[in-house]
Amino acid sequence: MSGAKLLLVVACALVDADGRVLLARRPEGKTLAGLWEFPGGKMEPGERPEEALIRELAEELGIDVRSACLAPLTFASHAYEERHLLMPLYVCRRWNGEVQSREGQALAWVRPNRMRDYPMPPADLPLIAPLIDLL
Repeated sequence: MSGAKLLLVVACALVDADGRVLLARRPEGKTLAGLWEFPGGKMEPGERPEEALIRELAEELGIDVRSACLAPLTFASHAYEERHLLMPLYVCRRWNGEVQSREGQALAWVRPNRMRDYPMPPADLPLIAPLIDLL
C-alpha cells in the first residue's frame, strides 16, 4: 500500500434537536453509489478542513455553518485499493437554513443506535461508535 495517494476528505455529523444524525445516500453514478454516508467531501488545495466542510455543506445541503459550530470528534483512516482516505469527522448542532438535498441524494435523519442499519462505506463505519458514545 505504500505509495498510495492520500485523499483528504472531511465529514460532518449534523445533529438535530432530537439527537438524530443526518445521513446522505450516494447518488447513482458516483463511487460507492447507494451507500449512506456523513455529508462532506474532498478538501481543495489550500483549504482548512473547517473551510472545506462549510463549503461542502452549503453546496450539498444548502445550509450555512459557522466554523465555531464545528467540533472535531474523531477521524477515519482507511486503505482503499487505489488510495488511502483520511477523514476527520466533525459534529455540528447549529446551522442556518433548512437542510435540503441539492445534489439529488436521499437524506435520512437517523438515531445513532440505528446507523448500522444503513449500508455505509467502510471508512464511515468506525465513526459510528464515537457518535453513539457522544449522543
